[in-house]
Amino acid sequence: MTLRFVERLRDVVDGVEVVLSDIWGVVHNGLESFPDACAALHSYRRQGGVVILITNAPRPADSVQRQLRKLGVADETYDAIVSSGDLTRRFVADHPGKKLFWVGPERDSSIHRGLDPVMSELEDADYIICTGLFDDETESAEDYRPMLSKALARKVPLICANPDIVVERGDRLIYCAGAIAELYRELGGEVVFYGKPHRPIYERAMTLAAERRGEPAELRHVLAIGDSVRTDLTGAHRFGIDCLFVTRGIHAEEFAGIEQLDPASVKELFGHPPKALIRELRW
Repeated sequence: MTLRFVERLRDVVDGVEVVLSDIWGVVHNGLESFPDACAALHSYRRQGGVVILITNAPRPADSVQRQLRKLGVADETYDAIVSSGDLTRRFVADHPGKKLFWVGPERDSSIHRGLDPVMSELEDADYIICTGLFDDETESAEDYRPMLSKALARKVPLICANPDIVVERGDRLIYCAGAIAELYRELGGEVVFYGKPHRPIYERAMTLAAERRGEPAELRHVLAIGDSVRTDLTGAHRFGIDCLFVTRGIHAEEFAGIEQLDPASVKELFGHPPKALIRELRW
């Protein structure tokens, strides 16, 4: 299968009733929004489609919405947001009284809002919630190896609120909670992932889409949009939906100067190929 780039979203949405779009790398880069991408999703909605933003942000959807507004992403760009933070909050709510050790920056504290969790040190914790690195500007997952070794000795499960390994921040790549979670899994620790590419976030997105539409959409009429092979493309494939792959994101260097991909390159880069490639989202 030879893959070519399409120029615009409207080239691939004929018959598509629901779009499940990634946020970071597609709609913004952590510092500024992409106006053409926002306009594309808004235009698709004006044609009658439903847009659900699905994100591995380790914060509740309302916190994600506030961030989007600060970056200039209008509410009219989408119908609803589903975050891995929301799914993680459900886990905490379902384990009242259990002691929680939190790994992550203070900006992610909204993941605990209204839940009244029992916070503790690692030595006493029943489980770990990892929303990210304490300082993602200077740290990597390797900095957490000693801590993870202690957790492994006690067989403490780690709940990963963001399966991403890296994301863009401006023109740099920074590490996310997924990097710590993958290291813990390599060490032999028990890890529960919430977010893409795992099924629950897609199921929740489809429920919200059905509420907006008044009826469920068949999977053949659903299109995912994302910039990560590991999360967006793999998640879409596992869920049984097509994916429009945006190459301006975390894989930008791999696609520089490429106009089309031959079958061998498609298999090497993707495994399961997307529906199409697009350099950046525009209508």
